[in-house]
Amino acid sequence: MAKTDKKAVPAGKSGLAGRLQNASDTNLLLTITIVVFFLMYIGAIVFQGSGFLKPQTFFNILNSQAALIVLACGMSLVMITGGIDISVGGITALVSMCCAVYLDYKGGNVFVSVLIALAIGLAFGVFQGFLVAYLDIQPFIVTLAGMFFARGMTTIVNTKPFNVENEAFTALKMTRVIVPGLGSVNRKGVYVNAYVEIGVLVAILVVIVMFCMLRWTKLGRSFYAVGGNMQSALMLGINVKRTKFISHVLCGLLAGIGGFVYFLHVGSGSASHATGAEMDAIASSIIGGTMLTGGVGNVVGTLFGVLSLSTIQNIVSSAGLDQAWWTGITRAVMLCLFLVIQSVVMSARKKRMAESKG
Repeated sequence: MAKTDKKAVPAGKSGLAGRLQNASDTNLLLTITIVVFFLMYIGAIVFQGSGFLKPQTFFNILNSQAALIVLACGMSLVMITGGIDISVGGITALVSMCCAVYLDYKGGNVFVSVLIALAIGLAFGVFQGFLVAYLDIQPFIVTLAGMFFARGMTTIVNTKPFNVENEAFTALKMTRVIVPGLGSVNRKGVYVNAYVEIGVLVAILVVIVMFCMLRWTKLGRSFYAVGGNMQSALMLGINVKRTKFISHVLCGLLAGIGGFVYFLHVGSGSASHATGAEMDAIASSIIGGTMLTGGVGNVVGTLFGVLSLSTIQNIVSSAGLDQAWWTGITRAVMLCLFLVIQSVVMSARKKRMAESKG
C-alpha cells in the first residue's frame, strides 16, 4: 500500500504541473495574438490613411463580425478539449431561415424566435455531444454529418432567400447603441456618433462569460485538463466523457446564439447564409492561440483572432485588391504563421516534458 501511495503522488503533481504549463502556453499565445493584431492595425493606419483612425472603422469590424465572435468562442471550447465542430455554419443558416420563416410567414414575435434559435443550437449540441462523448465517434465525422443535415434542413424549411419585414424585428435590427465621445466629423462637417449594433453587446457578453468560466470554474479547468492529457485528467478524477459532452453542448448553444446574432445583422433568411463560417471560426480560434491538439486556448485570444482576420480583409480592400482570392491568400499566410508559432510552442513543451521525466 505504501508503494501505491508513493506512485499516486507524482501522478497528481504531474497533472497539476501540466495544467499550469498549459496556462503559461495559453498566455504566451494570447500575448502573441494581441501584439500581432495591434501591429497590424497600426500598420493599416500608417500605410492606408486616416480611415483606420476613426473609431467607427473599428466598430464596423465588430458589427460585421459579432456572430463570428460568438461562433468562434464555441469552437474554442471544443478545440480546447481536443475536439472540433464544423457544423456551426450550417446551424447558423438553419437558425436564420427558421427565425425568418417564423417571423414573416407565421406572424411570430422576436422573443419566441430567440427561443427557437437557442433550441436549434442546443438540440445539435446535445445530439452531437452524445455521439462524440458517449459513443466515442470522431467529432469531425459527427459534426460533418451535422453540417450536411443543417444545410439540408435549411433548404427544406424554405428554398428562396427573402428579407424579413416583421416590424418588431426590423426595429430591433436597426437599433444602434451610441458610444459616447468617439464620433467623428464627416465630409459635410456634421458630427456623427459612433455606434455598435445589439449583436456586438451579445458577443462581448459571451466572451466575458466564457472567459470567466474557463478561468475560474472547475468545468473550465476540466476542459484544459481533458485536452491537455486525457489519461492525467482521468487520474485527477475528471469525468472525461461528461466534459466532452458539455463542451459540444455549449458549442451548439453558442452556435444558436451566434445564428440569431447573424440573423439580426443580415435581416434575412437564405440557404447560402454563413457559408464557410465554420472555417472562419476554426481559423480565428487558431490565430487566437487555441491549439488543434487541445489543452491550450483562450476566448480573449479568439476575439482578437476574429478581429485580425477582419482587419486583414479591410487592409486588402483598402489597398485596391478587391478580388476575393487576395483575402484568401492573406488569411492563409496568417493562419500558416500562427500554426508555425504553435508548432514551436508544442516543440518547446515536449522538450520540457522530456527533461522533467529525465
